[in-house]
Amino acid sequence: MKKTIILASLCLSVITSFACTNFIVGKKASVDGSVMCSYSADDYGMFQHLAHFPAGKHAKGEMVKIFDWDTNEYHGEIPQAEETYNVIGNINEWQVTIGETTFGGREEMVDSTGIIDYGSLIYLALQRSKSAREAIKVMTTLAETYGYNSEGETFTICDPNEAWIMEMMGCGAGSKSVVWVALRVPDDAICAHANQSRIRTFNQKDKQNVMCSKNVVKFAREKGWFSGKDAEFSFCETYAAPDFGGRRFCEARVWTFFNMYSNDMEQYVDYAAGKVADAKPMPLWIVPNRKLSVHDMEMAMRDHYEGTPFALDSDIGGGIWEMPYRPTPLRFKVDGKDYFNERPVSTQQSGFVYVSQMRSWLPREVGGILWFGNDDANMVAFTPVYCCTTKSPKCYNTPGADNITFSMDNAFWVCNWVSNMVYPRYSQMFGSLQAVRDSLDNSYFAAQAEVEAKAVELSKSNRQAAVDYLSAYTSDKAQQMLDRWKQLATYLIVKYNDMVVKEDVNGQFVRDQFGLGKRPSRPGYPERYARELIKQTGTKFEVGK
Repeated sequence: MKKTIILASLCLSVITSFACTNFIVGKKASVDGSVMCSYSADDYGMFQHLAHFPAGKHAKGEMVKIFDWDTNEYHGEIPQAEETYNVIGNINEWQVTIGETTFGGREEMVDSTGIIDYGSLIYLALQRSKSAREAIKVMTTLAETYGYNSEGETFTICDPNEAWIMEMMGCGAGSKSVVWVALRVPDDAICAHANQSRIRTFNQKDKQNVMCSKNVVKFAREKGWFSGKDAEFSFCETYAAPDFGGRRFCEARVWTFFNMYSNDMEQYVDYAAGKVADAKPMPLWIVPNRKLSVHDMEMAMRDHYEGTPFALDSDIGGGIWEMPYRPTPLRFKVDGKDYFNERPVSTQQSGFVYVSQMRSWLPREVGGILWFGNDDANMVAFTPVYCCTTKSPKCYNTPGADNITFSMDNAFWVCNWVSNMVYPRYSQMFGSLQAVRDSLDNSYFAAQAEVEAKAVELSKSNRQAAVDYLSAYTSDKAQQMLDRWKQLATYLIVKYNDMVVKEDVNGQFVRDQFGLGKRPSRPGYPERYARELIKQTGTKFEVGK
């Protein structure tokens, strides 16, 4: 009996609460008719590579060993599918994409004896599904057959035609049972989730747009958690009611996404802020006031609440150079009182981030793209990874590199090297990174039509030629990004060494008449910080006469 190990851990640390963010766009809400979704996989100490599972035909009796995606703990094994599909990252060759955020919920509902964890569930479904609906069936069947060994989870499940949001929880240790509900996001809407259960009431009679477990209401009744009418049942309020953290740290990220594309989100500020107990909850989705592009989605994943009541630029928490990031943990104490840091969409603990673009009108090997970055979305370019790619680019899957082993050949480490130079001196250095980031992003968009036209033409006579061409292009762009990021790293250390700024023209540092590097400028404190410093210190640093 053959046993295949295909679900080894990608993440070498435990996913914590308030960790991830997903945005979803229906095909009539996008500028070109794409279904789009995004995912930022976040946790401190996380090391991530770009997963790849090749397509295959499997013999009867072949087994799959299940290792927990977070901890690498061995859970057991299950029978392999007769056929599996090519998976690169979180998209497969049929353009099915699956992301997630963990919301936790009632602790007693976790099935600690279950075999399938949420990460394994994602990659098993990607290998076994040709559509979002099929992925939902695969995921729920696996969880109900082998037990679900994770906390409450919200999944984004999309294909080129449909976008779905699904929430799932176990039914306790040894139950091998789950409660779940999946809703189709309307084609003209945008949706989001960020570590807080969001599905409230739903119409169980709408079989076209709603799927759920038979026990989703019954289980809550049996536990004494719900006693109303079925139509009044709220998955969120029953199994994972939002507290202050669920609203301020999680729902606020949903609010900021909706706020970018709505003129009506001010009414939900109190809910997102978390301090008004009876504030009106946000809707699960909204119809945006304009259609979104891939670039819009990338920029949404780079958000730090700029221009909103939750903006991070109005206090000294960002340091001298006003970084829109805050140190961990989210909560801290001063003189025995509890305080917190804002938790924006873009965060330093991102292991990877993507925007998935799925297009029904193109050959499937061309239609699906995972725009991928191996660090904080704000600090990286999103390189194109086509869904037919048959090998993970070396810089995204580097032999020998892990969460405690640096490698100059590895995108995660090189990108983190650069971003960690920039974080503490953000206002001083970020412009240099941004220029390179945006130049690369724009170059990928500019080349997209020509690259895809060639791939479509190849696919007409030889599908494998198109696959090979797009796989090579994926690797070339990833390596180009890595090489450019190495150049950026050396440029930053030279230009901003010792908190001064050296002059350059088009990336070339200026020399003086004697051949030496021109004397650097010394910008000192930003004015706002200087004023705050003097406000706190009074005459201590006042120059004497």
